[in-house]
Amino acid sequence: MDGESLIYFDNAATTWPKPKEMIEAMVAFNDSIGANPGRSGHRLSIEAARVIYSTRELICELINAPDPLSIILTKNATEGINCCLMGLLKQGDHVITSSMEHNSVMRPLRFLETKGVTVSTVLCSPSGEIDLDDIRGAINKHTKMIAITHASNVTGTVMPIEEIARVAKEHGIFFFVDAAQTIGNREIDVIKVGIDILCFSGHKSLYGPQGTGGFYLRKGLEEFLSPLMMGGTGSASEFERQPDFLPDKYESGTPNGIGFAGLAASVRFVLGQGVDRIRAREKTLTKIFLDGLKGIEGVMLYGVDDPSRRTGTVSFNIRGVSPSDISSELDEKYRIMVRPGLHCAPSAHRTIGTFPQGTVRFSFGFFNTEEEILYGIKAIEEIAKTYYNRER
Repeated sequence: MDGESLIYFDNAATTWPKPKEMIEAMVAFNDSIGANPGRSGHRLSIEAARVIYSTRELICELINAPDPLSIILTKNATEGINCCLMGLLKQGDHVITSSMEHNSVMRPLRFLETKGVTVSTVLCSPSGEIDLDDIRGAINKHTKMIAITHASNVTGTVMPIEEIARVAKEHGIFFFVDAAQTIGNREIDVIKVGIDILCFSGHKSLYGPQGTGGFYLRKGLEEFLSPLMMGGTGSASEFERQPDFLPDKYESGTPNGIGFAGLAASVRFVLGQGVDRIRAREKTLTKIFLDGLKGIEGVMLYGVDDPSRRTGTVSFNIRGVSPSDISSELDEKYRIMVRPGLHCAPSAHRTIGTFPQGTVRFSFGFFNTEEEILYGIKAIEEIAKTYYNRER
């Protein structure tokens, strides 16, 4: 590797670099449109609204959603998750979740507990896998929702959402999926699986800009889901009450038009490459990395062994060395960018036995190369020899 090159292995936080098409689309929106969508009747406002609508259409194509108006656009997955959990769960309701959830799910649920919602957290295995019988055993007469991550942002372990969806359907329970780590790198069919709500991030595996995200809402659920905030929507302006139709009910205020222009271009990029091809590339890189780390003395790997059952996210530790020290060494000496610590998922780290120190997380994306992976393995091997041998 070129000693001056930066190697970016923090794609689970946000993918980088971005497709050139994304930058071009954002520049074009800024230079040629720039107006507030839906707020005026002039041609630039209409064109901005068309850009936003095309973003919805492209996301529909990606996840097989039936109606572009069922795609609610937000500033990130966290906003969408908050809107759906806060708006749907009421006092007396019961929700089931897993011990591998990100704080974007856990914190709203913990808040809702103070408002009379009960939460059952199903304990996953040390590799991050969930047992369907444990989910079934947690269901009671008040259970309203199963809220689950599609894949852990710590171990990369993929949850069996098809099977969980069937359990939810059998009991007439809403099925909520946090797809922040999977949309764009794994096939998702909301109709085939039976997903009621799917929250997603724009800046991760969709390769879009930061400040973009959203959620899919199954038709009819808008009758039960209250908006997180209310205000101007550019529609029904003669009324002082919030519109009750999609998507306006959940999209108050000026949207991130330039960001969604970039997101539309990025989703086109993902569709053009093909989710299967993107997934295959990440799987190959992950396998090379896992195989390389297994032979390094002192390295402890977390998550399932099979790369087909995980995303391109790998967490590890070197016995006796803090994750922050490893991360600093990787950055300063090897110019490798990774993320150490708890990754906003303390429950997941308790589950895999790495709380409170956390892990070192490598996460791969479509633009990473096999050469970079091999260089990363070599760097870890050198660090392990230095630190681990010193501790022995």
